[in-house]
Amino acid sequence: MSADPCSPTAAREHVMSFLTRTKSIEASLADTSSAHHSLTRSLTAWDLAIMGVAVAVGAGIFSVGAKAAGLYAGPSISVGFLIAAFTCGLAMMAYAEFASTVPVAGSAYTFTYATLGEFLAWIIGWDLILETLTAAAVIAKYWGIYLQEVFAIAGLDVPATFQLGAATITWGPFVIVSIFTVLLVLGTKLSSRVSAVFTVLKVATVVFVIVVGAFYVRASNYTPFLPPAQEIPAGESTVLHQSLVSVILGAPASTYGMFGLLSGAALVFFAFIGFDVVATSAEEVKNPQKNLPRGIFGGLALVTILYVAVSVVLTGMVPYTDLAAAEDPSLATAFTLVGADWAAQVISLSILLGLTTVIMVLLLGLTRVVFSMSRDGLFPRSWSVTSQKRKTPARLQVAVGAVVAVLAATLDVGVLEEMINIGTLSAFVLVSIAVIVLRRKYPDREIAYRMPWSPFLPILSAVLCLWLMLNLTTLTWIRFAVWLLIGIAIYLLYGRRHSRLATESGVDRSLDR
Repeated sequence: MSADPCSPTAAREHVMSFLTRTKSIEASLADTSSAHHSLTRSLTAWDLAIMGVAVAVGAGIFSVGAKAAGLYAGPSISVGFLIAAFTCGLAMMAYAEFASTVPVAGSAYTFTYATLGEFLAWIIGWDLILETLTAAAVIAKYWGIYLQEVFAIAGLDVPATFQLGAATITWGPFVIVSIFTVLLVLGTKLSSRVSAVFTVLKVATVVFVIVVGAFYVRASNYTPFLPPAQEIPAGESTVLHQSLVSVILGAPASTYGMFGLLSGAALVFFAFIGFDVVATSAEEVKNPQKNLPRGIFGGLALVTILYVAVSVVLTGMVPYTDLAAAEDPSLATAFTLVGADWAAQVISLSILLGLTTVIMVLLLGLTRVVFSMSRDGLFPRSWSVTSQKRKTPARLQVAVGAVVAVLAATLDVGVLEEMINIGTLSAFVLVSIAVIVLRRKYPDREIAYRMPWSPFLPILSAVLCLWLMLNLTTLTWIRFAVWLLIGIAIYLLYGRRHSRLATESGVDRSLDR
């Protein structure tokens, strides 16, 4: 006699069935050859390294570092970059192991699905959508702002906006997102070649800035290297704008000092987002077992060197207090303060070049995450259909591009900057834990790249990422919680019922009625 489907035991088993069901590695690999739902392997280790540099060398190196130095860490922000790089590097070891073992689109979402279960996979996929969607919109918005600066430098008076009915449209972000959407529809390889050209140009300008800036460095500006903590006067800060960890520990609202350095490291982590996006292209990589780890670590090493060099030059050129006094501190601010206005003009052009490729890679990453979740049935399967000629999810790419373009062209997306960091770090935490589960779940599987010193390094990676998350503001955590609640509602109402694992295994839905 069958158990009552409404009994507590049946209900508990029903809930656990969709919380913990996993998708095998073999099933994920089989999807890569699925008719009308597969991608073409065309990328090399060099393409991946360029992609990593392309998405990382952007707003972070030019603006976030100056803001973190001026408002949080002073000259010690170079250490903050190293903390962020070390944390990112540990997480990337976990990503490299997964990506070389499960070379399938979807990145952390796919990895989590194979180890920790469908529900957590959905959560991490939803977080990746948050990261890439907000990042693409924010960066596109900044691109439009710097485009206007370049026009101003050239003496051109070009309006930044136009009216469309009651809406005010910023045309720059709309145009750049549209251009790269078309390129991505035409093919990932073509897009990577265009990205490579822009990336070489912007790395050259960054090196130029470092060399020129070094002539203005004064050793006295490095003192104090870690400025002493300063309490923020009452009325100038609220609990919502303090880091969550300082609220939990009951520390007074302050800046600089050790909490300031950690907050600065959490902020500049924004400069390292994108290396997880590189892993979303795993299904389009030739010989992924070798090329994925090489491409990821090669790109990470290069950008870390550039970031630290820029931060050392930046804080050596002017006192950190001068950066703090600026309304919107950036690398250009330092050159303006030392009288090198011509270099500030070069930097404006460099930022424009830098942000261009960031937008492209983020659009690619966002589409690949949604593509993978759609292919698994958590979003409508029709979203993951690829074109027969180009083997790209053309319709999905256009839809994603349209959403990002509209957001960037019509909304003030600057308030969502920290949401990018918390979305990325949450993915890093779960992937670091999942790599331990991977080895236990598949003990006999050949793994091309292994994260060393497991489980110590994966646990350390998860702890460091969680620690950086706690150093983000309380307001960011509240917004993150709201985003998660929305995602959970969508999963419960649609995803769990339409999941391919549920439909193909004939999961009992009697409790849903």
